Amino acid sequence: MVVFATALEMGFSLSVLGKLIKSGYEPDAVTLTSLMKGFLLRGKVDDAEECFRKMTSGGCKPDVITYTTLLNVFCKSGNTTAAVQLLRNMEKEENLKPDIVAYNTVINGFCKHKLIDDALNLFSKMIDKGVSPNVVTYNTLIHGACTLSHQEEVLRLFKEMVGRNITPNAHSFSVFVDMLSKKGMVADAQHVMVIMEQKGFKPNVVTYSSLMDGYCLRGEMDEARKIFDMMLDKGCENDLHGYSILINGYCQNRRIDQALSLFEEMPSKGLIPNIVTCNSLIGGFCKVGKTQAAWELICKMQDCGPIPNIRTYSILLDGLCNNGQHEDAVSLFQDMEEKKLPINIVIYNILIGGLCKAGNLVAAKDLFSQLPSKGLQPNSITYRIMISGLLRGGLTDEATSLHKQMEENGCPANSSTYNLMIRGSVLNHDPSRVVQLANEMEERDVSMDASTVDIFVDLISSGKLDPSMRSMFQKDL
Repeated sequence: MVVFATALEMGFSLSVLGKLIKSGYEPDAVTLTSLMKGFLLRGKVDDAEECFRKMTSGGCKPDVITYTTLLNVFCKSGNTTAAVQLLRNMEKEENLKPDIVAYNTVINGFCKHKLIDDALNLFSKMIDKGVSPNVVTYNTLIHGACTLSHQEEVLRLFKEMVGRNITPNAHSFSVFVDMLSKKGMVADAQHVMVIMEQKGFKPNVVTYSSLMDGYCLRGEMDEARKIFDMMLDKGCENDLHGYSILINGYCQNRRIDQALSLFEEMPSKGLIPNIVTCNSLIGGFCKVGKTQAAWELICKMQDCGPIPNIRTYSILLDGLCNNGQHEDAVSLFQDMEEKKLPINIVIYNILIGGLCKAGNLVAAKDLFSQLPSKGLQPNSITYRIMISGLLRGGLTDEATSLHKQMEENGCPANSSTYNLMIRGSVLNHDPSRVVQLANEMEERDVSMDASTVDIFVDLISSGKLDPSMRSMFQKDL
C-alpha cells in the first residue's frame, strides 16, 4: 500500500484499501498516513484532509507523523490558521506533542506566505514549550526574512543561531550571501563566503551566482566577470542561471558585445538559452539602439525556440518607441494583434506612451479609446501617460477632463498624477488651475514632490502666486 501511494498510483491504492476493509482489515495510522502523503504528492489537498477525517472518525488514532503530514497539507494550501489550530490540538495531547519537524513545517508555511511575524511568534512559543530549534528552523526564518528584505532580522537570526551553537550549513551561508548581494553589500557578501570556506563549506553555483548578481546590480561588471571565472577555477561549472545573470548585467550596462559573446558561447557548454536569457539580450540590443538585431533574434526564436512570449514583444515594442521608431512600433503592435497574442494593458501603455512622446496625440487617443472594446481597463499608469501627453500638447482642458474621468472610473489620482497636472498647468501658463489643484492636494493630504515644491517657490518668488500658499507645501520641504 505504501509503495503504491508514494508512487502516485492512488486509484489502485484506494481500490486495494477498499477490498481490505471489506475483508475485515482495519487500516492503521501508517497505512492512512501513506495515503495522505500520496494525495499530497498529487496536489489533492482536499482528499488528504478527507482521509484524515475518516481516519479519526473511524477510531484510528493518528500519530505524530500523521499530524505532521496534515500540517504540511494545510501549509501547502495556504491555510496557516488551520495548521496553527492543529498544532495547538497536538500540544494538548499527552502522547502527541509536536516535535521540531511539526513546528518547522508550520514556520515554513508562514514564511512561504510572507507572514514572517507569525513565523517568529510561533518560533518564540516553540522555544517556550521546550522544543529546541535546529539549522532547518533558522534557515527557514532567515530565508523568510531575506524575502522581505528584513536585513536586521536576518543578521539577528544568524548571530542567534551561532550563539546557540547551531552550526550554519551551506544553505545558511548561501542565503546570507544572497541577501547581502541583493543589498549591494558585495564586500560583506564576499567576506561571508571566505568564512563559509573556513568552516569547511564549499560555495556552490547558487552562492557564486548571488555574489555575481550583486556586482551586476552595482554596475561593476569586471568584478562580476571575475566571480564568473572564479567559479571555473574552483571547479564549479557555470549553469544557465549564472550565464543569464552575467548576460543581463552586461545588457543593463550597455555592454552588448560581451553579452552577445557569452550568449553565443552557451551552446558549446551544453547550455540552451531560455526565454529569460533571450529577453535580456533583446533588451540589451534595444538599449544601444540595435533594434534590428533584436528583431532578428526574435525571428530566430520563432524558428528554433524558445518561443517568444508577451514579455519578449513588450521589450521590443518599448525599444522601438524609445529609439523613435514609432511606425515600426505600430507595425509590431498590428502584427501582435494578427497573431492573436494576449495583448495586455502594459503593451497598450508602452505604445500610447511612445505615440504621446512623438506628438501623435490623435493616434494615442484612438488607442486609449479602444481599451474598453478590448476588455481592458486603463490603470493609473495609462491615465498618467495620457494626461502627460495632453499637457505637453497644450490640451489642458482635455487633461483636466481625463483627470476627473480617472477618479470616476475608480482609479484615484495619486501624488504622481497631481504633481504632473500642476507642472503641466504651469507649462501652459494657467496659475488658477495650479491653485485649484494645490487646494485639492491639501484637502486629500497628498504630498508634493521636490520638483513641484520648487515650482511653487518660483511662482511665489516671481509674484505669480500669493505668498500665503507657502503653507500648502511647507510640510513637504
